[in-house]
Formats: sequence, C-alpha cells, structure tokens
Amino acid sequence: MSDRPEIPDDRAVRPAYGYLVTGIVLVLLSCGLGWWAFARGENPFAIDVWWNSFVADWYSPFLTGFSQFMNWVGAGWFAVLVVPIGGAIALVLLRRPWAAAFFLVAEAVSAGGVQLLKHLFGRVRPEDIIVLSDYGSYPSGHVANAATLATAAFVLFPRVWVAIVGAIWVVLMAFSRTYLHAHWVSDTVGGAMIGAGAVLLVAAAFAVPMARENAALERKTASVG
Repeated sequence: MSDRPEIPDDRAVRPAYGYLVTGIVLVLLSCGLGWWAFARGENPFAIDVWWNSFVADWYSPFLTGFSQFMNWVGAGWFAVLVVPIGGAIALVLLRRPWAAAFFLVAEAVSAGGVQLLKHLFGRVRPEDIIVLSDYGSYPSGHVANAATLATAAFVLFPRVWVAIVGAIWVVLMAFSRTYLHAHWVSDTVGGAMIGAGAVLLVAAAFAVPMARENAALERKTASVG
C-alpha cells in the first residue's frame, strides 16, 4: 500500500481550477489596463490626475515618513531577498517544503511579470515624484509585491483575518505609492492584479502537491494527538 496520502478532488483539483481561471482573468485585466494606458500616450486617466492632485493636499510629516518607510520595505533587497527567503525558510521549518517552493516561485513569477509589463508599456511616471524609482510607471512593483505576499499568505493560510490583513497591506502600499507621486493610481490597480494573478497561476500548478503535504501533516498531527 502506498504511503502517499489520498487527496479528495475537492481539496486539490477544484481549487486548482479556481486559481487558474481567476489568475488568468487578473493577468489579462492587468495587461488590458496597461495597454489602455499605453494607447493614451502621455495623457493619464482622469481619475489618475484627480487622485494625484488630491493626495498632494494631504502633505504631512507623518504621511511622508510612513510612505518613505513603505517605499523601502516594499522593494529593494528587503522585498527581493529577505521576504522570499525568510518566508521560504519559515515554511520549511513548519515542514511544508512544497509550500516554500510555491512561495519562492510565486515571488519570482510576479517580479518577472511586473518587469515585463514595465518594459512593454514604458509608462511615464507623475512629474512630481519625490522618490527615486526604476523604469516604467505601470504597473507598480511595490503594490505587486504587496499583492503577491497577501495572496500567497491567503493561499497557504486561508483565513478571513489573513485576507483582511492582506487587503489592508495592499491598500496602504497603494496609497503610499501615490502619496509619493511615484505612480498613478491606475498603476497601483494594475500592480495588484498582476501580483495576485501571478500567485494564483503558480498556486494552480502547486495545488495538488501542497494538498498532499497538508494532508500528511494533518494525519501526523492526528496520530500524535
């Protein structure tokens, strides 16, 4: 008799289809919004112009400091190295190597997708940007990173509070990017969609082995109890 845990279809196959379909839709929507912005040339959407002017009136030392902290934590060596590697190590320690692999691949796919769209569309950033940023305004890499982390966390730990905390994190990151005038608000929407979509596509590929891994852990925990 095989030692491999039996996994009901409802625990692996059906979620995989859901991840796949939702991921494809989000990626396509992100690409579509980027193409729409590209087709407009240097004319941002009306909501972009309005929000960019609106947050300019919110200037305060607290919001500036908060946004600069989010600027640091959402990119650079911390976001690119510390978060993915640290998260993967934590999952391995929790005896979830497949989950760790999923997290690392999701982070890589999301980052690659962001850079692809940035160079494909080459959107110009707002003129009043007050931080240094890389090439291409669309999509927001910081928001994509935030959405990647939030979505991956919910896939691995599907709890309501995880979804709420993740959503708050993404919204705060999006606000900070527009407060610093590093992005148009539509850039943050596109970043959230490409980040979440990339994670869900990877989750579809890893759904079955992760479900088997979870089942094995549950059986081991039950036998110990």
